Amino acid sequence: MHPDENVAEAAPALNWQDGSTLRWIEQPEEVDSAFARGEPLVGVAVIALALNHPDANAISPRVARAMAAKEHEVRRQGVIALAHVARLHRTVDRRCLDLLRGFPRGNEADDDLWSFVDHRRLPLWLWRYHAAQRLAWLVRDRWRG
Repeated sequence: MHPDENVAEAAPALNWQDGSTLRWIEQPEEVDSAFARGEPLVGVAVIALALNHPDANAISPRVARAMAAKEHEVRRQGVIALAHVARLHRTVDRRCLDLLRGFPRGNEADDDLWSFVDHRRLPLWLWRYHAAQRLAWLVRDRWRG
């Protein structure tokens, strides 16, 4: 065995002009600093944080901040990050749910919340959306058959 084989590969330096290096972000403080600097790719960093950090309680405030951003793309990326949190951690916080309600239904987070979070923790508006979707599928299948 080569002596360097047990050494973990170091993440490349972050380049805020190139989103490809941002996938390595795993520290909430890096995302907070990006928000403070007004980085245009902060939404990419929030998605990376959702994928890399083990604690949903540390991730969720940054996801909520992205979802509440004035930039459309950062808001959209916040919804994607919320979907990852739901899928990987099987949880959602109240602030993110409150913000999600203002987004059009059928987004990535709607379906991942419904699929991975205990339904008893989800609000009535999300239940109604998924009940209506299920009813539409049943009716459509009935007409085909």
